[in-house]
Amino acid sequence: MSRVPYGHEVIQLVERLAPKQLAMEGDRIGLQIGTLNKPVRKVMIALDVLEDVVAEAINQRVDLIIAHHPPLYRPLKQLLTDDRHGRTIAACIKHDIAVYAAHTNLDVAFGGVNDWLAEALGLSETAVLVPTYTEPLKKLVVYVPASHAEAVRAALGDAGAGHIGRYSHCTFNSHGIGTFLPEEGAQPFIGEQGKLEEVEEVRIETIVPASLERNVVQAMLAAHPYEEVAYDLYPLDNEGRRFGLGRIGRLPQPVTLRAFAEQVKTAFSVPAVRVVGRLDDLVQTVAVLGGDGNKFVAAAASAGADVYVTGDVYYHTAHDAQALGLRLVDPGHNVEKVMKQGLARYLMAELRKRQWETDVIASSVHTDPFQFI
Repeated sequence: MSRVPYGHEVIQLVERLAPKQLAMEGDRIGLQIGTLNKPVRKVMIALDVLEDVVAEAINQRVDLIIAHHPPLYRPLKQLLTDDRHGRTIAACIKHDIAVYAAHTNLDVAFGGVNDWLAEALGLSETAVLVPTYTEPLKKLVVYVPASHAEAVRAALGDAGAGHIGRYSHCTFNSHGIGTFLPEEGAQPFIGEQGKLEEVEEVRIETIVPASLERNVVQAMLAAHPYEEVAYDLYPLDNEGRRFGLGRIGRLPQPVTLRAFAEQVKTAFSVPAVRVVGRLDDLVQTVAVLGGDGNKFVAAAASAGADVYVTGDVYYHTAHDAQALGLRLVDPGHNVEKVMKQGLARYLMAELRKRQWETDVIASSVHTDPFQFI
């Protein structure tokens, strides 16, 4: 049955894609303005939360703005409603528009900003450029009657447990005898009150990424027939999936730096780019990092990139890249606008799966402060 979800339910979908623990230290992500404890009928995806963006949201009767750049990144010392920033915040409050920011966690996430950038450039064989987070793993052990072992294994695997490399639904199973004595008030699936029961059971072991622990346990409990389920969770020293900033991949074939720069302009709909390097050089291995990627020039060079695509490149950073033999293409910070359509597509698909009656739109406001003349 379809229904209108609450704001916190919509944000749970966003955080499945971009969990908060992926964010860089000190990043001000999450709910910034308003409340999520309300029905959300319309969501707007925006790169920046500026006065014109909020005006658009008011006109479109938006309940929730999900932005990439946090509007309250720097702590406020005062809130003045006669300047643009203050008016923007006040308008959100007045019109009950909540604002949630998914910033570096959406950059780092697989299927997030940097993957959308790499996709726009036509890169294949992509990998993380700068690792920033390794997901913890846990071992889940559950005891289930043999008659229901297959159903529980399927539920665990379908919820994301048991993924090892390119293999899914990985488990280890051992058989034994489980004993229990249902006490007064119990409603046992097998056995009866006051009588010690022995049941042939299967011990199922599997690996669970920490971010999926809650979903996996809920799925296991739903599939398990017992009133009280015996299971254990152990922390592991094994390293899980590595997340990070930027991506590095390959073009289908080598092209000149000049041709690649034109490709970047087309892919990101920008009128001009800044280029460092000889325009007739051939490039094929491409590193890309959304936003300000000055810190990671050396990482791109050491990863074997022929050219590095990022924004806000400093003068001396460009010299450093030249010294490393790394070519640069700077299309500006605003190319992160790919997140508007990317996140809107993801969110609409997830809402449709649940038959939730929420519209998702991408802001049409152009927020790049720079012009080319």
